[in-house]
Amino acid sequence: MTIQTESTGYEKTILSDLQGAWINFRKSVIKDAGFPGWEKVLFHTDEAMSWETVRNLKLMPPLVLVIRNICLKGDAPEDVLTWLNEVHEILEEVLEEYSK
Repeated sequence: MTIQTESTGYEKTILSDLQGAWINFRKSVIKDAGFPGWEKVLFHTDEAMSWETVRNLKLMPPLVLVIRNICLKGDAPEDVLTWLNEVHEILEEVLEEYSK
């Protein structure tokens, strides 16, 4: 009987870039917490990063839109908006690549 071992090599894909952008966005929201709606932004961010959403990427764009609206309405700091734009740009690339 063989024992399954963890793979030592991983192929970097655009999905890992998307995950990194979401992580950086989430960190920036926490760092700049205090703007109106920041707690809602975290809630929707966690939903966007959830396994269910990642397995069905078509669910992600509406969440990004909700997050953007909350951030703009709450006058979120520039760093938060910069990372949100990064998430949006990478998500567009992901959707284009995986729609093929």
